[in-house]
This record gives sequence, structure tokens and C-alpha cells, in this order.
Amino acid sequence: MLKALLTDIDGTITGPDRRIDTGSIVAIRSLISSGFEVVLASGNTACFMDALSRMIGTNGTFIAENGGVFRIGFGNPLTISGDQAACRTALAAVQDHFRAKGTELELYSPYYRYADIAFARTVPVDEVRQVLADNPVQVLDTGYAIHIQSPDINKGTTLELLAPVMGLVPGDFLAIGDSLNDLQMLKTAGIGVTLANGHPDLKAVAHHVTGKEYGEGFVEAIEKYFPYFRAR
Repeated sequence: MLKALLTDIDGTITGPDRRIDTGSIVAIRSLISSGFEVVLASGNTACFMDALSRMIGTNGTFIAENGGVFRIGFGNPLTISGDQAACRTALAAVQDHFRAKGTELELYSPYYRYADIAFARTVPVDEVRQVLADNPVQVLDTGYAIHIQSPDINKGTTLELLAPVMGLVPGDFLAIGDSLNDLQMLKTAGIGVTLANGHPDLKAVAHHVTGKEYGEGFVEAIEKYFPYFRAR
């Protein structure tokens, strides 16, 4: 029996323009009011996730930086995984490479990240991977940013750490996402769902693919796996 929801943000409870879908917020608040745990998961920073959790109305539990950071509830300390020093060394190599070609990377929130490095998708991600082929890092393309992160850390591995602290197991979760950085999260949760706009690799492993895209697809998934929602 499902006891909790783990959901991505961008492209899942937003539209393609990153505007939050209001129907998704109604669905999340309905779940919370009915006693279900809701955990937000994103590549965004912890401070962004803290603010978003407050505005949406969760209890403050989230996964940030694609699994590199998580927190249980408001007011509690962050748990940080990975080696950001290695990520910074890798970033320097990428910056040197593209500066030699006359391109400067646009870093995202460099002073508010604790586990990974993120920058704009203004350079080819495959070229970034080639530059870092011998570095002990992984390169993620979320569709919204390019991330340099410690290997073997993702939303799925962090779900395995977070669930027992919440008194749950990963199998208690419905996970919903759309991008490659959600793949392990969907595979680790009890039920994994992707949306009509989801990446083909997610569609290959998901228990269900919604007929609708973005926020409307999210609500469709909630209605399917939490049937009480249809009766609200």
C-alpha cells in the first residue's frame, strides 16, 4: 500500500515554461491533508527547495541537487552526500576547455550548492563528458541544466537513505518524474510513473506512462494511484 509521494518539480508539476501547474498543487495538498507524506525532489538547491516546500505546503522534507542533499522536515540539518571538491576540480577543467574556445559557462547558484555543480545548457553536454572522461564525476543533463556530480549518487540512492529516517521503505513511495535524472528514483520506488512528456528511457522502466503531459499528467497519476483523490 502506498504511503508517500516522491515527485520531481520541473517538467512534472510544471509546464514546459517552468510555471507551476495549480492543479498539481491542489493534488499535493489533498494528499497531505489525507495523511500521506509528500517529498519534493529536484536538481535545484536546498534553499530553493526550502522555499518551494513552504509555498506548496509540505512538511519540508525534500531531495535537492539530484540526490546530493536531503532534509527531513523544516528546521532540521541537511544531509550532504558526495565530494564537491572533485566536482569543482572537474568544473575548472570544463571552464578551461570552453574558455579556450571563447565560451564562458553560466553557473547556477554556485554559492548555494553543497554537493554538485550546475551550469546552463549553452555548451554540448557530450563535449563536457569527453572533457571529464577521466575525472571521478558524472555529468547529468536534466533538460534544464548540466550538472557535475559525484558518481553513484542520484535521487534513487537518496530515497533509500531518506525513507527509513521517515519510518518508511522505498516501496511505500509512488515516484513521478520526467527526466533522465529521475530514472533511478522511478526504479527504486514501489511504483514509478512518468508523464507523456517523459524521456524514452523513463517510459521503458515506468510502471505507468500518463496520457497527459506535465502537470495534467501528474494529476492523472495521482488520481490513478490514490483513488480517494477522485472523490474529493
